[in-house]
Amino acid sequence: MLPWLLLLICGSSSLSCVPTGIPVSDVSLETRPTGGWVMEGNKLVLICSVVNATGNITYLWYRGALGSNLETKTQHSLSAEFEITEVKRRDAEQYYCAADNGYGPVLSELVSITVRVPVSRPVLTSGDSGIQAVLGDLVELHCEALRGSPPIFYQFYHENVILGNSSAPSGGGASFNLSLTAENSGNYYCEANNGQGAQRSEVVTLNIPGRQSDDPLRSPPMPVLQESSYLNSPGPEQIQSVYENVNVVRSDEIYSLVYHIQQELEPAAAQHMKTHGASEVSRVFSEIYSKPRKEDITDMDYEDTI
Repeated sequence: MLPWLLLLICGSSSLSCVPTGIPVSDVSLETRPTGGWVMEGNKLVLICSVVNATGNITYLWYRGALGSNLETKTQHSLSAEFEITEVKRRDAEQYYCAADNGYGPVLSELVSITVRVPVSRPVLTSGDSGIQAVLGDLVELHCEALRGSPPIFYQFYHENVILGNSSAPSGGGASFNLSLTAENSGNYYCEANNGQGAQRSEVVTLNIPGRQSDDPLRSPPMPVLQESSYLNSPGPEQIQSVYENVNVVRSDEIYSLVYHIQQELEPAAAQHMKTHGASEVSRVFSEIYSKPRKEDITDMDYEDTI
């Protein structure tokens, strides 16, 4: 008997008729891209297939273990597709499908989908020292992409030359420690990548000044020529020369040793010195000598006067 005639007889009689076709079997769900993961913003295709079946097959797709129905299609084929055109992070879930050609639905296994987020543009910072760093400082370069699924791979650059790399298996940022030398001045940037293309940070410029030496022989203090002070001075009102008492025990005389700090002469004074010659110079320096002072040392200890 022809199949269409059998269907006609079953439909017109009160007898229950059993379908004579082949029920669906071996239902499976596959994804494209394969591997169970997809990047955020990309397309995800859920493919429901059967191995054996006859007639039209109704396919159903479900999200989550509790079965929220996403789509239903009926077609005469052993497979059907459902697309999520632009995947979002909330689409990271478990999925399954069912197929039915009149004998009852048959379910597929659960398939887990992971949605990976591309890295955002990373931010490069240079720690607490920043652009105030000087030679010998240890500077921490920290690179971090605020968005992106782990693991994230970071690379650090100085003037387009790779300094080093680091990874963040659980997400977040990574650091690179740099001991500063004179050659470390210049431009720095970093890159972040989690398999969907690298993103580059903005450039950070480090200007590294030299550090002044603490060695007094290499960095002697500059003398102050504008003002002088006294040693063993009886009062603060004398501010033109520097002298100290030379305690020579000889009769009752005490001499003062005078230091004169010669300053650069004004042009007019220099011309005057040139005109009047050495005799004027001699007169000037003769006035520096201090007259001996008389002092009663009768009651002073000899040791104290030394």
